[in-house]
Amino acid sequence: MKGLWLWLGVLALIIALNALRLRPLAVAVSLAWLAWCVWTWVRPTRRGPP
Repeated sequence: MKGLWLWLGVLALIIALNALRLRPLAVAVSLAWLAWCVWTWVRPTRRGPP
């Protein structure tokens, strides 16, 4: 449930930036969020000592 609030918060931020006509900043936030999501999905898992 914690992750849902984070997603909704980022979405609200992007919508607010668009409403304030700060579209380049909204695009930058969107791309950074997308990159972070992809990175957390494909990054190698941390493994303990062998």
